Amino acid sequence: MPRRLEGKVAVITGAGSRGPGLGNGKAAAILFAREGARVLCVDLKAENAEETAKLIAQEGGEASVFAADVTRKAGCEGMVKAALDRWGTVDILHNNVGIESRKTLFETTEEDWDQVMAVNLKSMLLATQAAAKPMVERGRGAIICVSSVAALRGHGRTAYAAAKAGVIGFVRTCAAQLGPKGVRVNAIAPGQVWTPMVESVGPEMREKRRTATPLGTEGEGWDVGWAAVYLASDEARWVTGQTLVVDGGLTLTTR
Repeated sequence: MPRRLEGKVAVITGAGSRGPGLGNGKAAAILFAREGARVLCVDLKAENAEETAKLIAQEGGEASVFAADVTRKAGCEGMVKAALDRWGTVDILHNNVGIESRKTLFETTEEDWDQVMAVNLKSMLLATQAAAKPMVERGRGAIICVSSVAALRGHGRTAYAAAKAGVIGFVRTCAAQLGPKGVRVNAIAPGQVWTPMVESVGPEMREKRRTATPLGTEGEGWDVGWAAVYLASDEARWVTGQTLVVDGGLTLTTR
């Protein structure tokens, strides 16, 4: 059976995990490679991306590492140039980078707001601007941006929810602009997935998160990664401007 991303080149931001375990970007990078893509693993810390690239190489896949601050235009342009220099094209951009903030309205400082917006939303703009240019030149490409169910429900995490809602609006406007040029743009809204980013909540909250979903199971980075594989593949050739919710049914509940 043909692999779904055979021959494609993918740039994945936030491709390294912050600690032991499997983050969404790391899972997506591994799955993209398993499906035949050549993967540029981008992370602020090269050592985190190197761990992901090593796992891909051990499975016989092809990956390279690029360290970049994707809140800066130079970093985003540099990662796209690295992919073009190595493989001659960019077919897929997976905008996965993000940081957490659990602060409520009155707890959120100006500095908190600016940092969350820069990492979770501004990075999407700069990375998409850089990667969309070679895609438009070729007349095809797929861009995926990771949002969150926090954008779809009333939530106490003020800056985080606002930034993730902004991702959905960004995706819709980019899809409208880039669709006529052959480039698809979609979002994924993960629910309460267990990743290294949320390890600090502890076992009691972990169990509460699990039982909050109608499926009663815990989401993993693999679940988000497989959604990204679908949106990046030709199976989704007629899908653009959409938000794929991957949450175990959490948004069906009032809890």
